[in-house]
Amino acid sequence: MAANNRLFGIIGFPLSQSFSPGFFAKKFSDEGLDNCRYDAFPLASIDLLPQILNENPNLQGLNVTIPYKSAVIPFLNSLSEEAQSIGAVNVIKIKDGQLIGYNSDVFGFEHSLRNFLPDPLPENLRALVLGTGGASKAVQFVLRKIAVPYLLVSRTASSESIDYPSITDSVLQTHLLIINTTPLGMAPQVDAFPPLSYQQLTPSHYLYDLVYNPAKTKFLSMGEVSGTKVLNGLPMLYLQAEKAWEIWNS
Repeated sequence: MAANNRLFGIIGFPLSQSFSPGFFAKKFSDEGLDNCRYDAFPLASIDLLPQILNENPNLQGLNVTIPYKSAVIPFLNSLSEEAQSIGAVNVIKIKDGQLIGYNSDVFGFEHSLRNFLPDPLPENLRALVLGTGGASKAVQFVLRKIAVPYLLVSRTASSESIDYPSITDSVLQTHLLIINTTPLGMAPQVDAFPPLSYQQLTPSHYLYDLVYNPAKTKFLSMGEVSGTKVLNGLPMLYLQAEKAWEIWNS
């Protein structure tokens, strides 16, 4: 078997901070998979995806990240049931010229969240979900699955979400799980954070940030001042990456 004849990669923009190339390079090295390679494909437009596929005929799988988790769907031949329900894709399996979309964020988020929260779940647990993009859709899917009611928060209020100024102290006191699905605070913009009344948080709150670089965002560190329990997106990332590898090899 020729070296490097199984190619995998990630599409998104920008990709300078992406975890996936390093994760899979180490995985391939540790497991002696010298016939596998993982490349980053930064796409300024999702319309460039067909060009990437044409130029790399040995591509067998792709991860999809910001901002294309929903925009990539029209380029796919079919979707898994979960990806169809969520409306977002972060894994593409390429087989016999067919592109099949999956969502491994669901697996990663659900298992990391269950490990983070007490078992059984606190009575009357409610969540605030910050952001309404592709990652948010996977988070919402999991919250519905585990029967945790949630309120969506976006920069602009809509029929489905409130805006940040609408997060009153009362809303904070009744929503003890706060999940940041936005890129706020992600390197290199490490000083950015969702505009909340952090002084109103308590040791009964749980802050989950899907951002993993830096390991502790302003969102998490400001919550910790109040004794809030915090978790970054790294456990979810490892879990979804392993699930992606399972999908590509199934």
